[in-house]
Amino acid sequence: MSLTMYQASIPVFVRMLDNLSGILDKAAAHAEAKKIDPAIFVNARLAPDMFPLSRQVQIATDMVKGCAARLAGIEVPSYEDNESTFSELQARIAKTKAFIESVSASQVDGSEERKITLKFGSKELSFLGQAYLLDFVLPNFHFHLTTTYAILRHNGVAIGKKDYTGDY
Repeated sequence: MSLTMYQASIPVFVRMLDNLSGILDKAAAHAEAKKIDPAIFVNARLAPDMFPLSRQVQIATDMVKGCAARLAGIEVPSYEDNESTFSELQARIAKTKAFIESVSASQVDGSEERKITLKFGSKELSFLGQAYLLDFVLPNFHFHLTTTYAILRHNGVAIGKKDYTGDY
């Protein structure tokens, strides 16, 4: 049996969003236990020219909600990108998860050849559905998840590989 577009996307996204939520829970608990202002973590970055943690989470959720919608041929939900607390980031993750779980396998399967066009200012990228998922969305999604993890780990939050990958 071959892997479907749905199987390669939505369940993977849901699992990793759950793991991201768990990582943020640990960060919030760490901040409380150590009497650290949570905004320090939410605004932390690995390098001056990188986005802060809040933007990493925003981009990760944008990646998967956009992917689910584009593969299904439906409108991409728009979020304000104004989260500045752990609870607001958790709400964004939950909202994203609810949206992608509302997209059915029948909407996504068969989208391997669907034309996907993304606009970045004056630049335009075009993909077919399968390449969009495998070559663009999954690497970008994992990059922003990994960067979120790295920001928190760098700042002393006691998280490890299992927090990122989850239980098998």
